[in-house]
Amino acid sequence: MYYSSGNYEAFARPEKPEGVDRKSAYIVGTGLAALTAACYLVRDGQMKGKRIHIFEKDPIPGGACDGWEYPGLGYVMRGGREMDNHFEVMWDLFRSIPSIQTEGVSVLDEYYWLNKKDPNFSLCRATVNRGQDAHTDGKFAISDKGAMEIMNLFFTPDEELYNKKITDYFDDEVLNSNFWLYWRTMFAFENWHSALEMKLYIKRFIHHIGGLPDFKALRFTKYNQYESMILPMIKYLESHDVQFHYNTKVVNVQFDILADGKKYATSIEVMHEGEKDYVMLTDDDLVFITNGGCVENSTMGSQNKPAEFNPEIRPGGGWDMWRRIAAQDPSFGHPDKFCFDPEQTNWMSATVTTLDYRIIPYIEKICKRDPFSGGVVTGGIVTVKDSGWLMSWTINRQPQFRNQPKDQCLVWVYGLFTDKDGDFIRKPMRECTGKEICMEWLYHLGVPESDIPRMAEESANTVPVMMPYITAFFMPRGKGDRPDVVPEGAVNFAFLGQFAETKRDTIFTTEYSMRTGMEAVYTLLNIDRGVPEVWGSTYDIRDLLNASVKLRDGRPLTDMKLNLIDRTAIHELLKRVHGTDIEKLLKDYQVI
Repeated sequence: MYYSSGNYEAFARPEKPEGVDRKSAYIVGTGLAALTAACYLVRDGQMKGKRIHIFEKDPIPGGACDGWEYPGLGYVMRGGREMDNHFEVMWDLFRSIPSIQTEGVSVLDEYYWLNKKDPNFSLCRATVNRGQDAHTDGKFAISDKGAMEIMNLFFTPDEELYNKKITDYFDDEVLNSNFWLYWRTMFAFENWHSALEMKLYIKRFIHHIGGLPDFKALRFTKYNQYESMILPMIKYLESHDVQFHYNTKVVNVQFDILADGKKYATSIEVMHEGEKDYVMLTDDDLVFITNGGCVENSTMGSQNKPAEFNPEIRPGGGWDMWRRIAAQDPSFGHPDKFCFDPEQTNWMSATVTTLDYRIIPYIEKICKRDPFSGGVVTGGIVTVKDSGWLMSWTINRQPQFRNQPKDQCLVWVYGLFTDKDGDFIRKPMRECTGKEICMEWLYHLGVPESDIPRMAEESANTVPVMMPYITAFFMPRGKGDRPDVVPEGAVNFAFLGQFAETKRDTIFTTEYSMRTGMEAVYTLLNIDRGVPEVWGSTYDIRDLLNASVKLRDGRPLTDMKLNLIDRTAIHELLKRVHGTDIEKLLKDYQVI
């Protein structure tokens, strides 16, 4: 497997890999990474679909990318995904996946035209005082000292950031700024999360720093992520006779670790309808393992029932399976670096379905758009800046489900601090029913307090979801804590998803999951076509200059308060570049 950039290889079809006709594949899970691996096995690996087996412990596919209407409960979306125009692997694959909505076009085609015709941007990023605009006004509001702390982290070698927390590098200069408000709520970072992941995020999305305050850099699917991304992939794979095995739990994978360093997967232990079985493997049987799981142990409540907080790791789950695998060789990672303390990795979401028009005017007042227009509504999350739960909420294009009634609006609400008391409902979010979470949200919309209980009861149905390990991958970590996609010496197996290690990309993104799937298939089948490398904006001087100025809310770097020595050095540098293309570049990006 090797990386490429540009379009020389982007549209080429690889030759059929040697020996693929005698190979079979077994894939653990049906999340985005697993389905991507299956799609690349079919498209570029040219493996017969009947030889590809996918094991899923649940009755439906999708992993964390869900969106479902549960009978008697209501619509549920545990989370949402924001996409970037430089998700290179994602668009490489989705150009080949047929749309299930429009005949003759790809998922990429429909996504591209949707976001061209209806570009995303927010008209209100944050509120205070019960629905009043917080007037962040597109500003980061960060001091020069805070900006220097971010720059220091940006240039710190990865090795020095192993097992370090964000608060080891940022103090109140950053943590009290709008920058941190935008960042932590958009990406779900907590102060105690990994400084390494924070740095990787800054580097990965440096070209989008200017679009962070109003989300103009983001793109969204038309419907929920299950119907827009997962279902087309499932239909594509089914059309190629890929074999899906639902309600089939992979308990363990056994390996032979040889003295010469070679590592072989030899058997897969599965449970189906209470019966244990084994799949015995040969060298020609490839195994793709989704280890860990950010939505493991997630629970749903209802309008009148809280979502239970149950972090106990159960036998047969993704964490338990990874523990069993990791015990066999150090190169298979260290799961307990991520799942040891669910108090540091949990947050909650809730899906609110409006049942009439009583709540809609309060939404329109904040987002300044008609939720039923069919276009962008909030344009990303609206963060309640003074919320005890640090609540955020968003409304994507409506309808979010194909079968959704036209007079209903779906709202996604989440809170980062599930153990803190609310401001209207004076108890922790994790103890609240759906109705109580809706009441808290309505309070922060500015609904009169006397109207809140009735509106939450009669005008909405709210389903809460607790996810104890949703940000487990953000926990401080070191080298080797996540296994490489294909560990050194691995002959017939690979790891997939958010807890597998690949270069330069960032977790908690659709692209990361899909990249691990592509790299796994390309490596094990030795496919002779380049995997598109991570977009190189962190090496583009234009993006670096632009981000530096945008981070300081448009102020040129020449107005920073510097000591005499630094001011003299800057003055000498500007004299040297006067009249050159360098000076023109600095002026074009308003650095000087």
